Amino acid sequence: MLYMPREEGQGLVEYALILVLIAIVVIVVLSLLGTQISGIFSTIAATMGGA
Repeated sequence: MLYMPREEGQGLVEYALILVLIAIVVIVVLSLLGTQISGIFSTIAATMGGA
């Protein structure tokens, strides 16, 4: 029989690489904007608590 390469794991590896890339982007964005986002949520919580 002819040798047929197995490509079953290739899709799984590609999805894993995409997830790692997304995780890195999320971590970078949160580290850069984390304090600003925290301030916004604090302002919202203070406004809702005072109502």
